Amino acid sequence: MELIDTKQQFIELRAKGWSFDKIAKELGKAKQTLIDWSKELQDEIANLKALELEAIYESYYLLKENRLQTFGGLLNKIKDEVLSRDLSEVPTDKLLELLLKYNAQIKEEIVEPIYKTSTEIKEERLDKELLEELTAIKPEMRRLKVG
Repeated sequence: MELIDTKQQFIELRAKGWSFDKIAKELGKAKQTLIDWSKELQDEIANLKALELEAIYESYYLLKENRLQTFGGLLNKIKDEVLSRDLSEVPTDKLLELLLKYNAQIKEEIVEPIYKTSTEIKEERLDKELLEELTAIKPEMRRLKVG
């Protein structure tokens, strides 16, 4: 059980970008052991790193949905301001310029939804599983050729 906890700590530290030397000191493990664990646990490390990045993106409103909401809100404010203005006022050209920029930005952010039938989803899942099986077989084939 202690080894599992230590490996989990290792995964968390590697996902945060810690070096092998720093982790070795923190966990009291040999650097070579950590390198071996890194190879063994690379998927877990990558997943945790992706989750942490997503949390950072979300906190700084960098996710596509957040950007779309932000730009949409600004676009509505600009539209309201442009509509409330008398066009004889000088700054209107700046507001119109902003309106066009935000319209263009929102068009870039829009992603058309893709709808799939349950059959298509099942076929894609089977294709993915087959690909994973084939890539798992490849290293075994290399060992057979070498040995």
